[in-house]
Amino acid sequence: MGVLIRFENVGKIYHTGDIVYEALHDVNLTIDEGEMVVILGPSGAGKSTLLNMLGGLDAATSGKITFGEREITSLDDKALGRFRAADVGIIFQFYNLVPSLTAMENVGLMRELGLDIIDPVEALRLVGLEDRKDNFPSQMSGGQQQRVSIARAIAKRPRLLLCDEPTGALDTNTGKEILKLLQAQSREEHRTVVMVTHNSLFAEIADKVIYVKNGTVMDVVINENPKDADDIVW
Repeated sequence: MGVLIRFENVGKIYHTGDIVYEALHDVNLTIDEGEMVVILGPSGAGKSTLLNMLGGLDAATSGKITFGEREITSLDDKALGRFRAADVGIIFQFYNLVPSLTAMENVGLMRELGLDIIDPVEALRLVGLEDRKDNFPSQMSGGQQQRVSIARAIAKRPRLLLCDEPTGALDTNTGKEILKLLQAQSREEHRTVVMVTHNSLFAEIADKVIYVKNGTVMDVVINENPKDADDIVW
């Protein structure tokens, strides 16, 4: 597997009035194609900022970010938007589904962006929800809604799947099912999956664990024998 993402001396500074906040500094890392990566660190460490910059949701203030053969730090807003639309799928903690649309219609929204997506019913089948295709979010459990959000993200076949606390709003058993789905995206579909979490146990299923503290990467650990998501106990 080749390198998909490379950060070289990346920094991010936010300006709010006269206040300057350095969210990230001197970040150097690589993420390989098809890897499952977990980002761990305390609140305020810079995890979410790092996740946003991995997906081109936030621009770097300094340094260089390369995605495949393309340097995304040099892209203008329009080109960055095209990159996100084509190459990045995002799964949030609280699903972000449109309540007035069915599961199938929520997945089909990607088509409204002009993207060539797989059939929404097929995407729902991949997450075990084809029988709920005509249900609205209010008719589904939290775990089912999260599955719909995963189906929506993978429908456009992204090279990178970003997950921001994807099990944070779910009970343990449902959370494990979501982890199994995400791990399968890496192992079976060879899709790069990057997950931010507060749960250090999730490091056990990752190929690579990135530890973030005080706005920078403190350590990167390669897991030679990652566990199956089914085997995690928490």
